[in-house]
Amino acid sequence: MVTLLDPVDVERLSREPFTHDAVGATRGAMPAGHRHLDHTRTIRGRGFDEAAELLMSWRLHEWSGLSVVASSRGVEAGGVVVLGLGAGRARLRIPCRVAYVIDEADRRGFAYGTLPGHPEVGEELFLLERRPGAAADLTVRAFSRPATWLARAGGPVSRYVQSWMTDRYLRALDR
Repeated sequence: MVTLLDPVDVERLSREPFTHDAVGATRGAMPAGHRHLDHTRTIRGRGFDEAAELLMSWRLHEWSGLSVVASSRGVEAGGVVVLGLGAGRARLRIPCRVAYVIDEADRRGFAYGTLPGHPEVGEELFLLERRPGAAADLTVRAFSRPATWLARAGGPVSRYVQSWMTDRYLRALDR
C-alpha cells in the first residue's frame, strides 16, 4: 500500500531540480549519452480500465517489489515519490518527480524523472495502450546513465538491475 510522504518532504522534493535536462524526452527522441530501453508487453488477464487504475495508483510499482512513499495515493503531474528497493541499511532510496501524465481514452500513463539522491540520471515512461477488444499493452521506455560512483562502478550489475526491474514492471499486472 502506498505510504504518504510527510508534507515537509513533499515540499522539499517538489523544489528539487530534475537531475537530467531532457525532461519529457520519453515522449519522442531520447537524448544521446544515455542508455535507452523501450519494451512493450501485452497484459494478460486484465482489461485496459483495470490495468490503468492499477498503474495510476502506484500498484504496478508495488507489485514489482518496490516500496512506494508518495505525495498522493494516485499518480499526478508534479507529484513526488520515493521508491525503495531492498531492506535495512542496504535499502536503495529512489526519489523521482512525475514529469507528465497521459490521460486519454485509449492511453494512460506517466513518466517520472530522477531527483538528487537517485542512483541514475534520467526519465522513465509507463504507458498503457488499449488494443482492439479488451487487451492492453504496457510499454516501459527510459533513458538513463549512472549518477553515483557506485552505479558507475556497478556497470553491468546496474544495467542488469534496470533490466530486471523493467521485466518485473512488464509482468506485474499479469495477476
